[in-house]
Amino acid sequence: MVVSLVATAFWAMLPAYVPNNVAVLAGGGRPIDAGRTWNGARLLGDGKTWRGTAVGTLAGTLLALALNAVRDPVVAATGIEALPTFSLAAGFALAFGAMLGDIGASFLKRRSGRERGAAFPGLDQLDFVVGAMACALVADPAWFLATFTPRVIAAVLLITPLLHITTNVIAFKIGVKNEPW
Repeated sequence: MVVSLVATAFWAMLPAYVPNNVAVLAGGGRPIDAGRTWNGARLLGDGKTWRGTAVGTLAGTLLALALNAVRDPVVAATGIEALPTFSLAAGFALAFGAMLGDIGASFLKRRSGRERGAAFPGLDQLDFVVGAMACALVADPAWFLATFTPRVIAAVLLITPLLHITTNVIAFKIGVKNEPW
């Protein structure tokens, strides 16, 4: 059933969806690259900070634990049995991996001559997904393989760009982001 598949994909990725949004709200502080440059361009830029990374990772990890606490009532209310329970390693890896994916994308943007906030279609929408899934696969391979079936991965790849664009436009309109992408 499509609804169950989309709900499972969304639930499984929630700990990865939240960290970068929380990092924007908690941002500021010391940049990860400490102002370093490579070939005249910043390594990452002022938008990637230690505080944002730490707070985003913590928020995603805590969200995974909260989802575990409410999973049974949600399953009882919706009948969607496929909603995963997160191991601590998986929850942390999804959150931290999402942050790493975004940091990696920032590095690639700087290398391609794009300034902070410049659009990079495709990369902007899926960088954190790749980082989150890669880290989760390394941190808890059994959990990852049981959760991210090929159909769930396909659903994630379809719904994530839509969610990403929607949340970024909202964040832009309420004034917490400088660009709507």
